[in-house]
Amino acid sequence: MHKDFISIHDYSVQEIKKLTDLTEDVKKNPGKYTTALKGKTLGMIFQKSSTRTRVSFEVGIFQLGGSGLFLSSADIQLGRGETVPDTAKVLSRYLDCIMARVYAHQDILDLAKYSAVPVINGLSDLLHPCQVMADFFTIKENFGETKGLKIVYIGDGNNMAHSLMYGAAKYGCDMTIISPSGYKPNDEVVRNAQQDAKFTGSKIVVTDNIDEGIASANVVYTDVWASMGQEKEAEERKKSFAKFQVNRQLMEKADKNAIFLHCLPAKRGLEVTGEVIDSDYSKVWDEAENRLHAQKAIMLSLMNKDFAV
Repeated sequence: MHKDFISIHDYSVQEIKKLTDLTEDVKKNPGKYTTALKGKTLGMIFQKSSTRTRVSFEVGIFQLGGSGLFLSSADIQLGRGETVPDTAKVLSRYLDCIMARVYAHQDILDLAKYSAVPVINGLSDLLHPCQVMADFFTIKENFGETKGLKIVYIGDGNNMAHSLMYGAAKYGCDMTIISPSGYKPNDEVVRNAQQDAKFTGSKIVVTDNIDEGIASANVVYTDVWASMGQEKEAEERKKSFAKFQVNRQLMEKADKNAIFLHCLPAKRGLEVTGEVIDSDYSKVWDEAENRLHAQKAIMLSLMNKDFAV
């Protein structure tokens, strides 16, 4: 039984399958789970603001019979006015689970280390595992299975690229990351994902060759070129990524039945054109909805031993 949900890399292939199956049942039969977390309280720490993360977790815990407590950076001074270990120890006395959306990944690790209750990584500068659980569930909904599919991520080798590689390895998908020089994903994450991929027979590839990388893609994925906290780099990044836009011409080089995904919010006209995000390729609204179902499954697995994986 896992205490925390920090990284997909921490889970076995079988455990990820169980979590995906639970997500599917939660979505199909929500009435079964309306009291599953009755009396439980989720604390939600937000150093970074968010639409989808806040709403999906807050609605999710409510629909499971519990309650959510929003804690912004103005409400608590994580790592500034009070150390992360002290914050974790105090919150553990009040809450049943902590979800944190932070800048430094070390803050997530320290929260988990010193907290007596489960900690969920709602996003860090290294990983975004909750989003990727929703992504692969969306892929499974569209294709019926995940094994053998080719996923292509084009853009910054950021937290999304990292978690997608970990997810691809567990779900048995081939994964190609297409990034310009200087914006490649973390080398250690790539090595870990490639090691994980050996168990499912999938391949993890990093390249800057767009035409070669996009060929036969079943799923095309992108993210913003400048994430929160990188605003000063935005203009420089715009130049570096100019040739890495997902547009209709690019989508036509993928498999004819390919789908387009984006974690949102999207900068229309930059990393993706409005024509693609509003096209039949796009499954971004299903993907956004599935954040709710995937996160309900994660919360169930950590706060109710009957659903532990």
